[in-house]
Amino acid sequence: MTSKIEARLSELGITLPDAAAPAANYVPFVKTGNQLFISGQLPMEAGAIAVSGKLGADLDIDAGQLAAKLCAINLLAQAKAATGDLDKVVRLVKIVGFVNSTGDFTDQPKVVNGASDFLVEAMGDSGRHARSAVSAASLPFGAGVEIEAIFEVAE
Repeated sequence: MTSKIEARLSELGITLPDAAAPAANYVPFVKTGNQLFISGQLPMEAGAIAVSGKLGADLDIDAGQLAAKLCAINLLAQAKAATGDLDKVVRLVKIVGFVNSTGDFTDQPKVVNGASDFLVEAMGDSGRHARSAVSAASLPFGAGVEIEAIFEVAE
C-alpha cells in the first residue's frame, strides 16, 4: 500500500531512494516519543553527491535549490526508513539548512527554499515548518547543502 505522501511524490515523478547509510559514527535518525530527528542529509542521487561546490563561487541559487530539494527527498527516505510508512508522519516540525557558501553570500534562505517548497508540495499543509538557513564554510564531501529535520510521527 502506498502512503499519501508517496502517492503525491509519484505524481511529481519522484521515487524515494533507499535511505543513505551514515558516513561516520552516528545514526541516521532517532525517534523519541512522537518526535523523529533526522540527521543531516546531503544532495545524494544514485549513491553520489549530485551537487557539490560553494554558493557564491561555484554554484548559483538554482543549483543550490536543486541541492536542497535532493536533501529533502533524502529526508523523506530516512523518515520512511524510520517509520516503515510515511502515513505515520504527522507533520514536519522544523528543518535546518546548512549552505556551503562564501563569506559574502547572503541568499541562504533562497537556497533552502528549494527544500521548503518541495516539502510543502509533497506533504501539503503538514509540510509547513519552522526553519533555519545558515552559512557553512564547508560541508562533508564538498556538498553544496546539508539539511536536517524534525518530524512529528504517530506513536
